[in-house]
Amino acid sequence: MTFPLSLPSPRDLPELLGSLQLIAPLLDAMPGVVFFIKDTAARYVLINQTLAQRCGAKDGRELLGKTAEQVFPSRFGPHYTEQDRRVLSDGSQLSDQLELHLYPGREPGWCLTHKLALHNAQGSIIGMAGISYDLLAPQSNHPAYQKLAAVDGHIREHYAQHIALSDLTALTGFSVAQLERHCKRIFQLTPRQMIHKARLGAASQLLSGDLPITEIALRCGYTDHSAFSRQFKALTGLSPTQYRDNHR
Repeated sequence: MTFPLSLPSPRDLPELLGSLQLIAPLLDAMPGVVFFIKDTAARYVLINQTLAQRCGAKDGRELLGKTAEQVFPSRFGPHYTEQDRRVLSDGSQLSDQLELHLYPGREPGWCLTHKLALHNAQGSIIGMAGISYDLLAPQSNHPAYQKLAAVDGHIREHYAQHIALSDLTALTGFSVAQLERHCKRIFQLTPRQMIHKARLGAASQLLSGDLPITEIALRCGYTDHSAFSRQFKALTGLSPTQYRDNHR
């Protein structure tokens, strides 16, 4: 799923924010969705109530003028700010990024994040907008649910082993394209994202113990320690060692 965000081309960020005030109440009516706009210094200038609640703020205005690094715990904030600055520096777009997010009770959970740069009529970057939505429960009423539940079960049981798409298509009788389409519809994830989620979810649990990180990588299906570290940091914002230290 993608979220095409089509906004007018304002002269500057204040003009854009003024035009969005009319729909601000709608942004607050999405409990499972975080929405925000930031200036060119990656500071919040507009947020919805969901984001305020997840940062423990009674009033969303407490977050305005601050970066994610200043309002989120150290295990999340620097990673979010690094993403923001990358989008702001070159106008790149972040789409369908599976990552850990902060949920009510300040506990981490999975979401998909999208970020894009905002331009004025002259094409200059004046800020950025972002949205993160919680991964919902699978659509159990979908006709393909039973077959896809078998795929999910296979991944959960065998994530420590190599899993090829051909293994998953054999379980369902679907083509690769059909498998990916149904997985996105039912789980909001591609098959590859489902595998990453299972592996890194298991790794985050093991990192609370004393197993060597190389052993954790092997137990979670990674034969290359550096590949595990890169993938873990991409989804959590921290290296496995940093995650372990912060958890403790």
